[in-house]
Amino acid sequence: MGIFSARRERISPVDTAWLRMDSPGNLMMIVGVMVLGHGVELDRLRHVLQTRLLSFRQFRARVVTDPSGAWWEEVEPDLEQHLVRIGLPGKGSKEDLEKLVAQLASQSLDHSRPLWQFHLIENYAGGTVLVSRIHHCIADGIALMGVLLSLTSPDPAQADVNTPEPRKTGKHGAPWEAWIAPFTETAVRAIGATGDLATRALRAYGKALGDPDYAGEAAVRYARSAAQVVRDVAALALMDDDSSTSLKGRPSGSKAVAWCEPLPLADVKAAGKALECSVNDVLLACAAGAIREYLIKRGESLRGAELRAMVPVNLRRPGDTNSLGNKFGLVPVLLPIGIEHPVARVLEVRRRMDELKDGYTAAISMGILGAVGLAPRLLQKQVLDLFGSKTTAVMTNVPGPQQPLYLAGAAVQQIMFWVPQSGDISMGVSILSYNGGVQFGLVTDKAACAEPQQIIDRFAPEFERLVYAMLLAPWDEQLDPAVARHALQATETAADIATHMQHPGAKGNGADASHTAAKVPGMRKRKSAFAAARSHH
Repeated sequence: MGIFSARRERISPVDTAWLRMDSPGNLMMIVGVMVLGHGVELDRLRHVLQTRLLSFRQFRARVVTDPSGAWWEEVEPDLEQHLVRIGLPGKGSKEDLEKLVAQLASQSLDHSRPLWQFHLIENYAGGTVLVSRIHHCIADGIALMGVLLSLTSPDPAQADVNTPEPRKTGKHGAPWEAWIAPFTETAVRAIGATGDLATRALRAYGKALGDPDYAGEAAVRYARSAAQVVRDVAALALMDDDSSTSLKGRPSGSKAVAWCEPLPLADVKAAGKALECSVNDVLLACAAGAIREYLIKRGESLRGAELRAMVPVNLRRPGDTNSLGNKFGLVPVLLPIGIEHPVARVLEVRRRMDELKDGYTAAISMGILGAVGLAPRLLQKQVLDLFGSKTTAVMTNVPGPQQPLYLAGAAVQQIMFWVPQSGDISMGVSILSYNGGVQFGLVTDKAACAEPQQIIDRFAPEFERLVYAMLLAPWDEQLDPAVARHALQATETAADIATHMQHPGAKGNGADASHTAAKVPGMRKRKSAFAAARSHH
């Protein structure tokens, strides 16, 4: 890899913070997986990376440090080192792929080169898989998803050798600006809901995150107004710790990953419409239910238990895509894993999310994240330890494109990614919608959960339980969780009796009950809120 330019550019304080945040237990890498439909031509993929990925300065620059700080130094990336072609060991199964991805997620990047690497993995289900590993100092997860998707096309004939090169980042915008715009607009609306004072503060933090010179000036002002920073940190410190479970604890650095087959996005939307809540509320409640069932099976008591997840929120303003970098805040979300009934759990998640929109918790946590990037290393560690002690997971929910995409001519069948967990956080949950489906992914430290598949396998059943409970409610009545709970219990009891009469010794369950219940005499057929919402989708 030869240096073709001596140009250097100072790394912003926030990106520097992510650079030095690596620890033996948690590497600051964002790991992505694209499952492709058939073999990819290596030369064609190299061309896509050369013309599209390397149009971003951070992907053609390595990190150098000196007593004055950290710098981007442009180099000529060697694609032979950054794009590695390997065969999948074993029988080429999903389990083999998950094991390999976990191994890659546990390996540090080479800091003498630009901090990214792709692995093209062959021999998986008759096709290939592209695994990306990108250091968090280059950009946050939302921006990097936009970058990865900018490598794709809705037309398999595009992204070929005759494809014109995309615009480089600059004052006219980045190639992924159109993709990331919905996240920016949503964040601005959410920030606006917190009130004028919080909005002005967040805009100031956002400017500090994106402008190193402004950040330096802001550092002086923060030093002069240390009392305000102390109050902001104290507000976060006053949050109660979330419940102590086996998913908390110091990470070992050895990771495990798992994912499930996508849920139909139309069904999730219908459930949200029927319950008058967002798709995000439904998915978070299902995640809470899956984690709950896993912990209960381990024999853990969850009466009144809650699990806090930090959710990244984009801080970019519309049109502010001049660079990559980290421009996001963290919203602390308490998941009610102590609530058993699926409808009651969704409604409680909706209530809590509404409170976050109307309060200042999001603004405070976003502000602290901005201040961390300007703080000394010791203070940064203290803040991260504070987040880790009150948090069990990092959770991302990204609405991706709903049309099929192609990478170097190969169909993209599935997309997954995981953001890193800082400090002592040992679990990351990824929710991503793509092409009509919703994909759940999970990464855990093996010291906390050696087999995350046991959690992932419970996501779909939790959504099915929610739908089943909703099917028992009439469409023209407001869904009452107490009524739904009694109806669900009564129907499951009836189904168990009917199953026992037909097959003595057999035990019914939620999945069987949905089929058996229709045969129980005296049950009234009615159109449920879910069915009504689904039929009008």
